[in-house]
Amino acid sequence: MTKENLFSKPALLFAAILFISFTACSSNNQNNNQNNDDDSTLVIPVEAGSVLRGDISAYYSNTATLEAEQEAMVVSKVRGIVKEIMVEEGDRVKAGQIIAKIEDDQYRIEAERAKSTMDRLYNDFQRNEELFEKNLIAAETYENSRFEYEAQKSAYELAKLNQEYTSIRTPIGGIISERLVKKGNMIGIDQQTFKVTDFDPLQAILYVPEHEMAKIKKDQPAELTADARPGEVFKGRVERISPIVDPATGTFKVTVYIDQKENALRPGMFGRIKIVYDTRVNTKMIPKIAVITEDQKQTVFVVRDSLVYKKEIKTGYVNGSQIEVLDGLDDGEIVVTTGQGSLQDSTKVNVVRS
Repeated sequence: MTKENLFSKPALLFAAILFISFTACSSNNQNNNQNNDDDSTLVIPVEAGSVLRGDISAYYSNTATLEAEQEAMVVSKVRGIVKEIMVEEGDRVKAGQIIAKIEDDQYRIEAERAKSTMDRLYNDFQRNEELFEKNLIAAETYENSRFEYEAQKSAYELAKLNQEYTSIRTPIGGIISERLVKKGNMIGIDQQTFKVTDFDPLQAILYVPEHEMAKIKKDQPAELTADARPGEVFKGRVERISPIVDPATGTFKVTVYIDQKENALRPGMFGRIKIVYDTRVNTKMIPKIAVITEDQKQTVFVVRDSLVYKKEIKTGYVNGSQIEVLDGLDDGEIVVTTGQGSLQDSTKVNVVRS
């Protein structure tokens, strides 16, 4: 066989096909290696927050129904027909203000009659006193005239007082919260006529577990939020603390006064009370959602040069969306707040919002 036969056209074609196949495989391997490199540098988007300084408080929280500190049921002191209604529900009144009137003709006449009798007996007493000083009458006659006059004087004062009672007055200032009578009603002695409520201050009665007793003190600040006033926070203070613990419930009574100058709250409203018993000033804080709790350990992911590192921390008070950091973080460090579930040490991240 000659050299020309060894390098015939079919042999050359086969060699060319092998070369092309080898080149294609090499190219595919290079592309696969490049894809693997891209996967190893995957960047995960996260949200983050910084370690900041601020004040944070510890508080005892509970719920209660608001009550009026001062509330009075106004009653009639005499019997009679209601002649006039002076106020309606929702009206503001002052202490001693007349809010209704009872027909007083009978009581006026009785007072006038008692006064006439008193005046006559007073004249008799004056005359007997002059005669007694001149020893013209017996001492017994003089004393009897004096007793009769004083007794009638008391009867007149009582009749006059009953006449005054026909004007029904409120004993306290506040708001007319309930009207229980109508014009023309016949009412008796001690019958309820109006309910008057003083809205300032309002109070919340809390029954606090006994293990919290050492924390709660008089005049501690308090905050209230009410479902009826969303987004508003009302200030208050601890007014009274019961010195005893109820053995049946293991709680003690705490009275909190709520300040409300604009009368935004009403008795009967449901509220959430926070009593602040300690405040730490200028302490380190981070968003609460940044903390991961596992096996009774608390950790966060710290962002450094676009990489994250897991760090164990020690926390303190929690207040709203913030949590105090006692140890493990420095001022200004950035911690991941959203996206922690996809992270490991040295994962590359892109902070999309902080």
